[in-house]
Amino acid sequence: MLSYFKTVDGRMTQIEACEPGCWINCVAPDDREIESLIADFAIEPDFIRAAMDEEESSHIDNEDDNTLVVIDIPVVEQNGKSLAYSTMPMGLILAEKNVITISIRDNTVVDEFARGLVKGVRTNLKTRFLLHIMLRVASRYLQYLKQIDKISNTVESELRESMKNSELLQLLDIEKSLVYFSSSLKGNEITLEKIMRGRVIKLYDEDQDLLEDVLIEVKQAIEMSNIHLNILSGTMDAFASVISNNLNIVMKALASITLLFSVPAVITGAYGMNVKGIPFPSFWFPAALSFLCIAIAYWILHRKKML
Repeated sequence: MLSYFKTVDGRMTQIEACEPGCWINCVAPDDREIESLIADFAIEPDFIRAAMDEEESSHIDNEDDNTLVVIDIPVVEQNGKSLAYSTMPMGLILAEKNVITISIRDNTVVDEFARGLVKGVRTNLKTRFLLHIMLRVASRYLQYLKQIDKISNTVESELRESMKNSELLQLLDIEKSLVYFSSSLKGNEITLEKIMRGRVIKLYDEDQDLLEDVLIEVKQAIEMSNIHLNILSGTMDAFASVISNNLNIVMKALASITLLFSVPAVITGAYGMNVKGIPFPSFWFPAALSFLCIAIAYWILHRKKML
């Protein structure tokens, strides 16, 4: 699907057809729309394929008058009762007079620009528009990282009480999301550093401050994701040790209880055999002896902290 937007009187406005200085938003374009983009803007077909490849990493490429910038953006999806965080690539093509964004599905970052929620955006300033999108992406990473931190704290609190596998699996999913975020942010940082050199994309003086803001936000997100990842890895190791220790305690208690019950079994087994010469062959003596031996064994096990 193709949509056209243009800044009119300082506001993002959707227009009916493509105009010079407008922004073209492509979400899961079909073959006809892809062919139209290639023909109208002389775009390399490889640019389109790279932007729509789910496994594509962040990079920047230049061919003739067109520049492709692929960045990884964060996405969140409902997975049952929990949220699943991951990343997806989005391509930004700087054509001669237009900016084209290509993504395989809808995302919140593009929706915010389309609804005019981001202030100070001008579609005719291609480089600045690109930097505004990258700044919004970095801010979205920080927002999702804060959500992940709250979710992990909640799961940890539940895990302290229940020690169930479901909570451990939730922490494992969170750790996986943090790994995705960390690797994607590092790729975006490398792409930003290439843009900062000014060799591929022409930078203007007024773009420098915005570019520095984007780089600061990305570095902050990288640091935050690494901190959360280290904390979560240590937490999972600690809970794994606690669960293993609890299992050892249970096994120790069961072994002690088994030992206590084996004492009367030995005594009553001896009195149950048809042999002569066993002292006090009445019922009460082996019963009393069994209880006495159990009490002595319990006292010894309790002193050894086995029970």
